[in-house]
This record gives sequence, C-alpha cells and structure tokens, in this order.
Amino acid sequence: MTELLMPMLKISLVIFMAGNLMDMGLRLDPADALRGLRNVRFVALTLIWGFVLAPALAYGIAHLMSLEEHYVLGLVLMGMAPCAPFVPALVAKGKGDLGFTAAFMVLSAVGTVVFMPLAVPVMTKGLTVSMWMVVKPLLIMVLIPLLVGMAILRASPAFAGRLLPIVKKTTGIATVFVGVLCVAVYGKGLLSVGGSLAIASQVVFFTVLTTLTYWVAFGMPHEQKIVLSVGMTTRNIGAAMAPLLMVPDMDQRALIMVVLGLPLMVIFALLGVRLFGRNAATDAASAGPVSARVR
Repeated sequence: MTELLMPMLKISLVIFMAGNLMDMGLRLDPADALRGLRNVRFVALTLIWGFVLAPALAYGIAHLMSLEEHYVLGLVLMGMAPCAPFVPALVAKGKGDLGFTAAFMVLSAVGTVVFMPLAVPVMTKGLTVSMWMVVKPLLIMVLIPLLVGMAILRASPAFAGRLLPIVKKTTGIATVFVGVLCVAVYGKGLLSVGGSLAIASQVVFFTVLTTLTYWVAFGMPHEQKIVLSVGMTTRNIGAAMAPLLMVPDMDQRALIMVVLGLPLMVIFALLGVRLFGRNAATDAASAGPVSARVR
C-alpha cells in the first residue's frame, strides 16, 4: 500500500508547494515587497534567524537531547526551511503587515534555495545527496512557481486575476490530499514517536522560535514583529522533505519527524498570534487615541 501511496504523496506535495508559491506570486505587489526589503533591520533579522540561528537551534537541540540519528536529520532539515506557504493568513489574523510578509516570503524562498544545498552536506549525517539533488526540488517547488506567478502578474494583471482562483482551488485540493496521504503513509510511525524525545525536541524548538523572534526584535512595531515570529515559527515542510524524498529507501523516521512538525508549528503559530496580538492590543489601549497622544 505504501508503495502505491508514496508517489501520490510526492505529486500532491509538489502541487501543494508550487501552487502556494504561485498563488503568492500572482498576488505579490512588488511595491509592498520592496517596502519590507528596504528595511535593513527587518531583512537582517529575517536572514539571521532564518539561516543562522534557527538551523543552529535545531542542530543544538537535537544533539543536546541525544535524539536518534534520523530524528536529528528531520529536525535539522526543518531548521533550514523557514516560512510555510500559509503564513499570510496567520499574519493577517495577528494584525501584521502583509507588505512585510511578502518581503519575508521572498527572502525565505530565495534564501532556502541558496542556503539548503550548501548547508545540508555540512549539517546532516546519514543523508548523502549531491548539491543538485537538493537544488532541483527546491527550484521546482519554491523558486520557479514564485517567479512565474510574479511574471504573469507583471505581464497581465487581468489574466493573473482570472488564474488566481484556479490556482487557489487546485492548491486547496492538493492540501487535503497531502494531509490525508501523510496520515495514511506515516500514521503508525507518528504514533510510535510518543516514547522518544522527538516530540519534546520539537516543542522546545517551536517554543524558542515563537517567543524569541518576537521578543528580541527590538525597535520594531508589532506589525513587523508578528511577521517575523509567525514566519519563523512555521516551517516549509515541502522544502524540508524534498532532500529526503530524493533518497531511495530513506528511513521513515526522518520523514516522520518532518511531518510531525506540521501540526505542532500550526499550534505554536496560533498561540503566538493570540498571545502577541493581545499584548499589542493592550499596548495600543494604554497609549490612548492618536489625538490624545498628539496633545
């Protein structure tokens, strides 16, 4: 059964990732993205957290908690891949800046494609892949769909508007298939990690990412900090799984570790949105109306 479902999962995952990134490209206003990209502090924090601190955090937690080798591999790969495709919906819920969200997603997509092929051979053990084996799925699922969507929007906004609902519906169907197939393929394996430290390591990982990315973003308004927090808390599961799916007979525990991150990251992102949104509302209320502050 698994031999039949695995190709279906791979196809659904490609459609899910490519569709979400194309969806983003079809809606991405370059002016909005440029506004975020011109903010040096925001860009610096995004790159440092995304491609220095988060991978180091995953690597450190995995080894401090003495995880089994294949669980280490899954956690480290997740640490290299920030930003789930559904980040804009969570940012909107947290009253964040969607223009900065666009900038964050562009930085994450390009950074992942550049960083992962260089970091995977250095930071992972038990995964023997060439640089092209890492680059190829990332190009197909992340960078090319984003660039195609942006090119279509620039060439013909009217056509982009007609294409967007089709891409959105197709991606929605693929999302359902990915969820169902992950449960079907890895369901028993997910239950088996309960006795290991795999879940605990991910709880620590997401707790640190959710809180510190918001709290240490000094000098930035809530609208930008929540983008950084949600974007870093969520992980690009497709990008993290891509190198694993390229290896024949990969130990399922590495894939299970990545799949396990999906529900956990959604839970922590929603908790962060609720917690920090409440703090932002309290701060705004204590500051009083604009007219009162001006006087």
